[in-house]
Order: sequence, then structure tokens, then C-alpha cells
Amino acid sequence: MQLSDKLSSRKARLGVIGLGYVGLPLSMEMAEAGFHVVGIDADERKVAEIAARRSYIADVPTEVLEKMVAAGRFEATTDPSVLATLDAVSICVPTPLSKTKDPDVSYILDAVAHIKKHIHPGQLIVLESTTYPGTTDELIRAELETDGMRAGREFYLAFSPERIDPGNQTHGTKNTPKVVGGITPRCTELATLLYSQFIDRVHPVSSARAAEMVKLLENTFRSVNIGLVNEIAQMCDVLGIDAYEVIEAAATKPFGFMPFYPGPGLGGHCIPIDPHYLAWKMKAHDFTARFIGLAAEVNQEMPHLVVDKVAAGLNYHGKPVKGSRILALGVAYKKDVSDMRESPAIEVIDQLTKRGAIVKYHDPYVPELILESGARASVPLTDDNLRLSDCVVILTDHRCFDIPFIVKHSRLVVDTRNSTRGLEGQYGERIMKLGAPAPFAMRAAHPGEAA
Repeated sequence: MQLSDKLSSRKARLGVIGLGYVGLPLSMEMAEAGFHVVGIDADERKVAEIAARRSYIADVPTEVLEKMVAAGRFEATTDPSVLATLDAVSICVPTPLSKTKDPDVSYILDAVAHIKKHIHPGQLIVLESTTYPGTTDELIRAELETDGMRAGREFYLAFSPERIDPGNQTHGTKNTPKVVGGITPRCTELATLLYSQFIDRVHPVSSARAAEMVKLLENTFRSVNIGLVNEIAQMCDVLGIDAYEVIEAAATKPFGFMPFYPGPGLGGHCIPIDPHYLAWKMKAHDFTARFIGLAAEVNQEMPHLVVDKVAAGLNYHGKPVKGSRILALGVAYKKDVSDMRESPAIEVIDQLTKRGAIVKYHDPYVPELILESGARASVPLTDDNLRLSDCVVILTDHRCFDIPFIVKHSRLVVDTRNSTRGLEGQYGERIMKLGAPAPFAMRAAHPGEAA
């Protein structure tokens, strides 16, 4: 049976290499569509959890995983030899940066090395891991093509960027459009056919390079605009203007403006990392990606500005940073997730600790935190812990946080997420916001007005 017939009839055996925040949700969509799916991961703990029918990814409910395993439509293994039995394989492995901000494609190469040992005629290989333009064509194709095996003829090769947004309750794997670009038109056709079986909308592009560039454009767009609004927040602070008020007013324009909001810095698996893949690639073409570099510079400054804000607030209340008790609220990189990757909260806590502060944290999604200064456990969010803190810093705006309760029982709140909006009038000089002038600065600027 031809691969296209196997895909259309959903009789194809599918494989997913990498069972993390991308691979496991993808596997579930494939299995729920009726395919038999094999997950491959070197982490024995993940494979054991799947065998026990327990999900370790928040976006995959345990009951869904349990149902697919019980039905025999999903299984996991650490043994890559199973690749010899699979008709199509999606690669969903990490692509971090090195310390010098160069792409680390070692996980991709490791996955490809396993595939190379077991590749067979008619097999479709799709890379989903974010990478620089040309990876699929120049790197993977060169590794897989051997005597008698050519991409687009004996096997098929394509790129389809993952678009997972952890914790997003509206857009998941199935209803987020899928971009697909193959090495040849036939590769694109087959990859499109594969994903159209379990994704609502598939958008083919002319090449794997174009598909790789799509992902980098998406996240560079966000990085640059976040960098812009973070600099605007700094300007507003200097000028005595509330940046959030300005952004919300600008957002009333029905065309030509998209609101972005300032914060303590960039975090997560994509936005702080992906633009550097593009900048690195362009260096080989003697092209400097100026916007990417400038945005990264501004965004990397934000944790330092948060620490300065804390220091200014403590100073106004007659306390130095050294010896002050600080409670950090939220250490995940975004609200309502446990993901710690590249979280700016880590940098804020480390800097405050180095300045001599006694820092504790509370995050219901992150029970334990490993820092340069050692391991820490999340403390309870009680009125006593709030009152005993000289400063409370809101770093992640989890929806479960009772902000009025937090402000009521705190001496000083430094808010990096505009979580305290509407409470400023009631609590006066107790609240300091990133991107807004300090209340005491406003009073000094307008001495004739009532406090």
C-alpha cells in the first residue's frame, strides 16, 4: 500500500521522537484520530509514566492519555529500533542555544542518526523542532541520503514548525493552523496529507526553508515588539506616565496597532531563543540582524530594572536591599504553567540574593526551585508571610493569585505585570509598578496636590 493510501485510511504507523511539551500533545492528536502511534524518548521516566498511564504534561489530560494507551493506539519506548516499523516520523526534540548564543542542533542530529539506521523506502520524516533556515535541506537531507535513497524519491522529508503555547486554553495542537514545507513538492504533499488527518487547517508553503523562516518570523516579531514596549515602559517611568494606560488607550485604535505589554523579561522555550537562530544564520551571509540584537539587549535588561525598582521601593521605606526579606510571587515564565525555561524570575531572585536580600518565593505550579544559591521550596501564601516580608514582587501573574489579599497584607508590592491595576488609589504608596512612576515620585512632581 502506498504511503498516501496509508495516511488517508489512517492505517499508517506514526512515530514521534521527543515526548515533551510538543511531542506528547502531538502524539495524542494522532492517536485520537485513529492512528497507531509510537513515542520515542531517551528519558526512561517519561516512558515509565506513559506505561503507568499518567500524563506529565499539563496540556495533556491524564484521562486522554490513559484512554489512548488502553485502546492500544499509543505506546512509548526508549528503543529507536522501532523506527524500522514506522511509516512517518515527526521529530520534536529540543533546540537550545549554547552559552555563546549559537544553535545547538545536537538533539536533532541524534534523532536523525537513529532514523538513518532504520530508514526505509516510502518513509516520511518531518522535523518540528525550531531551527535556522536550511537545516532540513542542508543538514538532515545530507545525513539521510545514501546510495539508493534520495529525498523526494525513496523517502520524503519536510519541516513543519511546532506552534505550541503551553497553558493556552483556546488554541491547542488541533486547532492551531499547521505550516508545512517539503524538500520537494511530493514531500510537501505527503506531509500536508499527514497533518490534515488530525489538524483542522494545514497551510503548505513552497519549501522547507520557507517553513523554517515562518517560525522564526513569528517569534522574532514578538521579541522585537516586546523589546519595544519594554523600552516604552522605561521611557514612561522617566517621564512620569503610566505605560499601561498609554498602551490600553493606543489599543482602542481599530487598525495599525497591536498591544504588547511590558514585563520582567522574556522567558519560555521560543521567544528568548528563536531569533538568535536567525541572527546566527545571517552572520554567515555577512548580514547583521540589527532589530534582533537590539530587542535582545532591551529585554535582557528588564530583570535588572526590576531589581532596581525593588531597591528604590525599599529605600523609600528606609530599608536597604541587604538583609531585607523579599517574597517573589510566581517564578514560572508565564501565568498558569509550571514551565521554568528561561524564566526572568530566576535572574531577579539571583540578583536580589547577591545583593544580600533574604528571598523566598511562592508559586503553586513550581514546588521546588534550583538556583545558583541552592534549592528552595515554595512557601505558603499566607497573611503572615506577606506581613513579614519587606517587599513582595509579583513576577508571574497566575490567575489563582488573590491580588487584593496580597496587597492588603503587604508592606510594599513591586508589580511587574500590572496585576494591581485599580488598587493604586486605595493603597497609595504601597504599590510600585514596572512601567509606571512610583507614587512618591508622583507626589514629589506635584507637591501641591493631595497625597
